[in-house]
Amino acid sequence: MSITPVIVGVAGGSGSGKTYFANKLLEQFGHDKMEVLLQDHYYRDQSAKFDEDGGSVNFDHPDALDFDLLAEHLKLLKSGRSVEVPRYDFATHTRLPDAERFEPRPLIVLDGILILSQPKIVELLDYSIYVDTPEPLRFQRRLSRDIKERGREEAGVIKQYQKQVLPMHNEFVEPSKAQAAAILKDGSGDEDVCVDKILVLLKSLSGER
Repeated sequence: MSITPVIVGVAGGSGSGKTYFANKLLEQFGHDKMEVLLQDHYYRDQSAKFDEDGGSVNFDHPDALDFDLLAEHLKLLKSGRSVEVPRYDFATHTRLPDAERFEPRPLIVLDGILILSQPKIVELLDYSIYVDTPEPLRFQRRLSRDIKERGREEAGVIKQYQKQVLPMHNEFVEPSKAQAAAILKDGSGDEDVCVDKILVLLKSLSGER
């Protein structure tokens, strides 16, 4: 039987806690009823232009991402068809040659900092959430993640944050909050409460009873 997924966008600044929130929802629904699709898979190959950590390549500008491909994939998923999602290597800034098959589920959560800044993406969402988190906390989370998970140096992370991440957040991410149907406050210790508040709505949207 064909699946017509409900697509819910979860946005917010880098380090806002949106991925944590998406994964908490996944714990509730399970992989048979929900999957998370990451905006980060749709980065364009930047290896030819990359000069240094925290250098001239702006990974936080919308132009760094292939939103046309993402929109195409969302349309296919909404029609019940599977897609071949690109795989991006953050260590080499290359798009890997082997894509990963993504099958439709009753509920698909699209996770990304810039998704609500793109009208072509917003129009394909059935619901949208913005995780609103104080800037100092976002910075500390980003610093820890990039060093531990992406093998970067602290100086490069700080330089990139000051030169690109924060300015792009102020220009593109923060204003996109106006497109969200719901705004969740993160960083106050009540993330689980936020999950519980929206769980009933998402179950209703996905047809679960």
